[in-house]
Amino acid sequence: MPYPFIPISSSSPMKVAVVQFKASTKKEINLQKIISFISKAAKNAALCAFPEFMMFYTNSKQTPRHLAELSETINGNFVSSIAQAAKENGIQVVGSFYEKSGKRDRVYDTSFVIGNNGKVISTYRKIHLYDALGFRESNKMAPGSKIAKPVKTSLGKIGMMICYDLRFPEMSRSLAVSGSEVLVAPSAWVKGKMKEEHWLTINKTRAIENGCYVVAPDQVGNAYCGRSIVVDPYGKILLDMKKRQGIGYATIDLKNVRDTRKALPLLVNRRTDVYPTLKV
Repeated sequence: MPYPFIPISSSSPMKVAVVQFKASTKKEINLQKIISFISKAAKNAALCAFPEFMMFYTNSKQTPRHLAELSETINGNFVSSIAQAAKENGIQVVGSFYEKSGKRDRVYDTSFVIGNNGKVISTYRKIHLYDALGFRESNKMAPGSKIAKPVKTSLGKIGMMICYDLRFPEMSRSLAVSGSEVLVAPSAWVKGKMKEEHWLTINKTRAIENGCYVVAPDQVGNAYCGRSIVVDPYGKILLDMKKRQGIGYATIDLKNVRDTRKALPLLVNRRTDVYPTLKV
């Protein structure tokens, strides 16, 4: 079968702002912090990326019904306020929120991309729920049913993932062969044995195997480990925020994607004609 043609955007190097913070259980408090971060990030970056569960921190005591009651639609006040801040500051924003699902006592874990004109240009509902290592997100959430197509931004074409999705290489590969030059993965990576090592290794691996940038904003504090990072297409960590709350910056240069994919053509060297011959 013919190898895929994977176009690369031809834009100048652009800065991404990565926000790492400890979310409050109060939606209003977090929203004000988010709007402030957007205003600050706009002075230095073209796109600002936030972590998973930025809307509010939900602990194990919060019931599925209460979470569902606090959730909103994409047109609700939470996302609309962020969209207005993006427009006022002329910056693109990637974030997440608890989205009403229409299913009793269940919400979607949804990420969104907002253009610098304040319009929502893409949404993605997390398909891999974190039912592992003693956690069961499916007790409160409903899984999404599709991967969002890569969307054009100032950074290049970005593919959206959320946290636990990073552990499934099929998803990042699907996004890469569909044209993604940058993978953005809002996350709330839970603390635990070897978890930070897993986090760093997985993000570097997703970048290396797909010849792309990985931007992974993470929650810090509460149950989460922090370490928000940006990785370049050859696996170099450009930003590691450790345990610091605030904004970190990294430069995204699509020439690095082009050069890496030319020197290490993993996407075009795949043998998709042979893989199906393995009988399971």
